[in-house]
Amino acid sequence: MAKKIRCAVLGLGRLGYWHAENLSQRVRGGELIAVADPMEGRAEQVARDLGVPKWHQNPDDVFEDCGIDAVVIVTPTSTHADMIKKAVAHGKHVFVEKPITRTVEEAEEVIKAIDDRGVFCQVGFMRRFDPSYVEAKRRILAGDIGKPIYFKGITRDGIAPPPDFIKHSGGLYLDFSIHDYDSARFFLGGNVTTVSGLGSVVEKKYVAEFNDVDQALTYLTFDSGAAADIEASRNAAYGYDIRAEIIGTEGAIQIGSMQHHDIKILAKNRSSYDIYPDFPSQFRDAYLMEMVSFIEHLQNDEKPNVNEVDGKIALEIAIAATKSYQTGTEIQLEPVKAV
Repeated sequence: MAKKIRCAVLGLGRLGYWHAENLSQRVRGGELIAVADPMEGRAEQVARDLGVPKWHQNPDDVFEDCGIDAVVIVTPTSTHADMIKKAVAHGKHVFVEKPITRTVEEAEEVIKAIDDRGVFCQVGFMRRFDPSYVEAKRRILAGDIGKPIYFKGITRDGIAPPPDFIKHSGGLYLDFSIHDYDSARFFLGGNVTTVSGLGSVVEKKYVAEFNDVDQALTYLTFDSGAAADIEASRNAAYGYDIRAEIIGTEGAIQIGSMQHHDIKILAKNRSSYDIYPDFPSQFRDAYLMEMVSFIEHLQNDEKPNVNEVDGKIALEIAIAATKSYQTGTEIQLEPVKAV
């Protein structure tokens, strides 16, 4: 029987709590040893709720704990580089939520640290683990639609974050579209060569004071000849809307539905169905399966399927899209293959 991977979760907001809950209750190969959060009493409360033996307000206590094999970093993006470096310096494997860091320079620093120490890192692009995305990828590899040549991604949300979040989020391209940038690479393969970003403020006027937009479109081209267009919106008052389509030379695959439950209500002169209210409702299985994959790869001494290099590439695309929007120019990228 494979040895259990002893884990700690750093950052216990909504997503951090789900990761902690999954590790403590649903991931067979993982063992949640500790949780940490700077908010007074939060870590102790979560530890009590989930039956976790250790809790800390200072994450440094986790890094120095030789009984922990891996850390799950769900702290603000501005802390990611420092957290990863500390974890790696203490020989711990890393799962880090997207984006991997704030800047490409920071990403290069953590990649070097990871390589030098020989630990593994997985970045939280959970869509790759969603059952629908997994099946779509299997069908593409099986040749069901021929050669994939075009990806269309939609990420819409009607719940706009408050100004304090927008101020520190990095913008719509980095905060929202980065998932679709990774998905485009996942399905199309190859390297992104050019990035064009368009955007505007059509409803949430306050985002403009942070040089952000509430409606964005990114167009990508690949060295294989493939292309992608990616829409991001904070204006979907009707619900949470994530969809994708891959067009191939012999067919197409459509992924995603707004329909939450498999029921339709029929009434006089109308029909309706429940819409996904938020991202956790739509991707709950994906969050679980990405953690299962992380633990299984560590148990088998294998590099995760979506690693620090993938994280850096998605970050480069997001930064290029933001720059393209700000300057009104197409941005060229140096093709770099993930390892």
